[in-house]
Amino acid sequence: MTRIAFCDDNLDELNQAIRLLNDFRAARNFTCEYAAFPNGFELLAALEKGFHFDLYCLDILMPGFSGIETARAIRELDKAATIVFFTSSPEFALEGYSVRAANYILKPLTKEKLFAALDELLEQMPQKRGEDALVVKSTEGIQRILISNLVYTEVVGRNVLYHLVSSRVVTCAQPFSAACQRLMKFGCFVQPHRSYIANMQHVDTIENSRLTMRNKMTVPIAQGKARDVRQKYLTYQMEGAF
Repeated sequence: MTRIAFCDDNLDELNQAIRLLNDFRAARNFTCEYAAFPNGFELLAALEKGFHFDLYCLDILMPGFSGIETARAIRELDKAATIVFFTSSPEFALEGYSVRAANYILKPLTKEKLFAALDELLEQMPQKRGEDALVVKSTEGIQRILISNLVYTEVVGRNVLYHLVSSRVVTCAQPFSAACQRLMKFGCFVQPHRSYIANMQHVDTIENSRLTMRNKMTVPIAQGKARDVRQKYLTYQMEGAF
């Protein structure tokens, strides 16, 4: 599970970041744990006690111990962590190169800014040990797609389209049969239609003619296949309960 730390001395802005993260979790069906800190000292104290985070969202301008100083201390403990800065001015961006910041988000923080940044960051973050992933050759080059990020796959013409939770689409020129063969090995996919494969991790409702995914995307169900799809989904859910 992804763990996120927020650190900002402005409590109103800190609470706003948490509210927007909760909106993101609901919209993207994203599971994570998070913690909020009012200054860098408390964040580092938590790290020294053994707490670990995958993503650090730090305000740059904090009195006493700035976001840059906090990031440098984090880097001494964790070389691979992803660090993002919240800042009211882009002039501080150059300072972040020394700590390999992944991104900068200009304040005031909004839903559009945070959602876009998190979508990009979560797709680029290092793959967690043991987490299933698919490596594909797309029109943009070789890409790794985490299975948990893949909502459904479809074939359009000679291209296979991988639809991700972020609404981004990865396009690959490959036979759909080859994509089906690779995906069905993971056990969480169902083929409701000859041109579609859906990830049952993201299914919200099953109707006679379509699947509605949790992010409101829809996948068609071929005529006569609804009963089979429901049975496979029920089996998948029961297996996951034990």
